[in-house]
Amino acid sequence: MTSLPLVFDAPRRGLPPRHLADLTADERRAAVAELGEKPFRANQLSNHYFARLTADPAAMTDIPAATRDRLADSLLPPLLTVVRHVTCDDGSTRKTLWKAHDGTLLESVLMRYPDRVTLCVSSQAGCGMACPFCATGQGGLQRNLSTAEIVDQVRAAAATLRDGELGDPGRLSNIVFMGMGEPLANFGRVLAAVHRICDPAPDGFGISQRSVTVSTVGLVPGIRKLTEEGLQVRLAVSLHTPDDELRDTLVPVNTRWKVAEVLDAARGYADRTGRRVSIEYALIRDINDQPWRADLLGKLLHKHLGQFAHVNVIPLNPTPGSKWDASPKPVEREFVRRVKEQGVECTVRDTRGQEIAAACGQLAAEG
Repeated sequence: MTSLPLVFDAPRRGLPPRHLADLTADERRAAVAELGEKPFRANQLSNHYFARLTADPAAMTDIPAATRDRLADSLLPPLLTVVRHVTCDDGSTRKTLWKAHDGTLLESVLMRYPDRVTLCVSSQAGCGMACPFCATGQGGLQRNLSTAEIVDQVRAAAATLRDGELGDPGRLSNIVFMGMGEPLANFGRVLAAVHRICDPAPDGFGISQRSVTVSTVGLVPGIRKLTEEGLQVRLAVSLHTPDDELRDTLVPVNTRWKVAEVLDAARGYADRTGRRVSIEYALIRDINDQPWRADLLGKLLHKHLGQFAHVNVIPLNPTPGSKWDASPKPVEREFVRRVKEQGVECTVRDTRGQEIAAACGQLAAEG
């Protein structure tokens, strides 16, 4: 089995230079003062980045040119460059392949629905969790992303919507940490990114914590650490099967933290926050879609999470050459029916982007 990372925060090796979005408001003021500028310049710089959604020094005309260039050189280093955009769903879904300063590739997906606009962000380049049905997991982990690299995906998406590049001008409403990587394996930077996303301008983008979802394959210590933070973000657990025997294979981290322990940690989060936990379940033909597994899933969730459980069935988005395939629709419907029969809410995710390699990691693997 591929070895799994046992720490939450790897060294900064390979990460980009310090960026405004890596810093708290106090740290930004201190950084500006170190450059010999008045601390209020930090607020000006932050207002441009978080409220006006620009990292272009030329647009910051309320700051003297010489000062502007010095601040930008120190606090706004270039982070992500677009390699390409691909769109589908009549232009309402756009996937972006980004290149970081060191050539690392990562992805984000922007999805426009009638009632919301959701951005799926990456927290790592690649992933070390080694789930065999996931394109990212099969590629392995390149490195953690910095806080600013995560945040800049959000800034770019918000600017895209404001400028009407995905239909009529709009606003970014929801963030899901469901892109490349295991968010809780990059805990400190993901936590800082959540604060930048949710803090009001000029300290952040002002998106509600309740509109942010952090997904995990079940790193129990990470779930407990997140619980202690007292946030109101939604927790999503990628369970994919209710039995330990199969989950040891589908989600290798299960060899360390079994299903019951993961669900108990999730219940702790629900009790602390009062928020439902989303149980992610990629339905795979003839692997985890049997009626008895639906029954067991419903019973386990009813026992461990009760009213705090919501199952999100995900029709598998197969990767090229993979042996894994989505379950037939009649099997999917029966699975959902049986889970609901146990008194647990269960819905099927609206699939997006199948014709543009929307499964996490596919675009980066293609380069």
